[in-house]
Amino acid sequence: MKLSAQNSPATRRREEILKSPGLVAFWDFQDDPLRSLTPPYLTLTTGGTPPAPANEGVFGPTSLKFEAVGDLAKGFLFLPSDGEHPLSLGGEAAELTVIAWIKRETSAYKGCQFLAGVWNEHCRRQYGLFLNLKIWDSAEQVGAHVSQHGGPTPGYPYCMDVAIGATPVPFESWHCVAMTYDGKDAAAYLDGRLDVREPQGEPGRNPFHLPGGLNPEPAEFTVGAVSRPSRVEPDPEGGFREIGSLIANPFVGLLGGLAVFRRALSASELAELIPPLGNKQTVGEEGKTGGTGVPPVKDACLR
Repeated sequence: MKLSAQNSPATRRREEILKSPGLVAFWDFQDDPLRSLTPPYLTLTTGGTPPAPANEGVFGPTSLKFEAVGDLAKGFLFLPSDGEHPLSLGGEAAELTVIAWIKRETSAYKGCQFLAGVWNEHCRRQYGLFLNLKIWDSAEQVGAHVSQHGGPTPGYPYCMDVAIGATPVPFESWHCVAMTYDGKDAAAYLDGRLDVREPQGEPGRNPFHLPGGLNPEPAEFTVGAVSRPSRVEPDPEGGFREIGSLIANPFVGLLGGLAVFRRALSASELAELIPPLGNKQTVGEEGKTGGTGVPPVKDACLR
């Protein structure tokens, strides 16, 4: 039996998301791809070369294709930070959920990749959903970055406050990745399940314990890349200084949907909201989980 568009799995999935409490913005990247489907109907602005439409998707027949040029983003999307926008979710009582439906693509770019969040690395970080952070002995997993003060973690040249899952996110197949912060813990999810990485509570593990809220200073919400220093160097006082600025940490692949909530969805809510996309890999397959080593600055993606 052929399903009508009104009764298709994509339509039902979209309707479930739209009626979920606390939803701030949801993009399905279909008819008007840069306009959110929920009030206040936020419209993303394009930076660089606009991400091209691709002829496959999750909530319909299309998605957006993001690419890298060397280590930089070919194009990205953003909401300007002129005044506080609804996706600036920091503060002492901060709670949030970010969900992205993605199909990673292989490329010459092997660095960390940013999906979505308020994560300006010029000391204006709040929250950010990443892949392949390459810190805390990780590679290719989901990263749920959070910051209480916007700047680097004390003693480090960049932010190290993050929950990182255990399972590498596969390439060339559709998956759903997500992050939550409930005021106490950041957590990373893959395909609707909490991707636990032991020992829980520690930096780089999943969940990661960070009570007390997030940086309240607003910054731009970006999709597919972040604003960051060109490099970070030690200063004469024993700290670090930023040099230059660029748009980098590019996501490479297709983005089929993006949702942001102003509350932390529970594990059961996420499991119900994110049905399987038909891929074989499940959370819990072997990931790189040992140790707590930190790479040197020259080898690390700035965060």
